[in-house]
Amino acid sequence: MYLVVGLGNPGEEYSKTRHNIGFMAADEIHSRYNFAPFKSKFDGLIAEGTIDNNKVLLLKPQTYMNLSGNSVSKVAKFYKIPVQNIIVIHDDKDLTLGKLKAKNGGSAGGHNGLKNIDSHLTNEYNRIRIGVGSPLSHKDTINFVLSRFTKQELDILEPELDFISSTINELINKGIAHYSNIVGMHNAK
Repeated sequence: MYLVVGLGNPGEEYSKTRHNIGFMAADEIHSRYNFAPFKSKFDGLIAEGTIDNNKVLLLKPQTYMNLSGNSVSKVAKFYKIPVQNIIVIHDDKDLTLGKLKAKNGGSAGGHNGLKNIDSHLTNEYNRIRIGVGSPLSHKDTINFVLSRFTKQELDILEPELDFISSTINELINKGIAHYSNIVGMHNAK
């Protein structure tokens, strides 16, 4: 079994904000693979489905970004999902808008959602990072990540969300090293 987590903040006021790109990716995967409806459970919205005959749980934590690990760890423990079968999709302000990166483990890089997940599990889960652009200065970071995307930015991001949903099966079937290569070739286009 696999757990795919899209990070974000609950509530309409955070819809289509930079910090919620993980929720947007989760919604794309949910739609593409015809997952069951999301249900409120484990401090999150969770849906069951299959991707290439693999059972997958899709999770959107509802604990706010900084406490994402509460929800992720509850699901992982209840379903006994090993950390190497957890995929977290999140925003990255250090990547150019629309650029993607995939890796296993590593630093949280100042991302409070990842820091919280690390504190509950380890940092050895898989990550798909989605570039959301950078704030003008470091002190603007909070306002920046909570700001909504413009129409032009969404036009750039929508094909990337489609790419993630159409290739997530490659990560599940062949692992993060293989998937990282696919993402690298995609970014080079």
